[in-house]
Amino acid sequence: MKKTIEIVAGFILIVIGLIGGLIPIFQGWMFGIPGLLLLAKHFKLFKKILKWAKNKVSSSGL
Repeated sequence: MKKTIEIVAGFILIVIGLIGGLIPIFQGWMFGIPGLLLLAKHFKLFKKILKWAKNKVSSSGL
């Protein structure tokens, strides 16, 4: 049950993050990153995406 709730919450956060990326006054990354963190526990694809995002941020000097 906990796994299902985490997966659903992760997908909801990702969708909110994507919507937030389209709306200029809404910060989508604030929802997208936690969604990726939740989904990376259960899916290899999201773990790869999270790793790519971490590498992208660390290489940009932020």
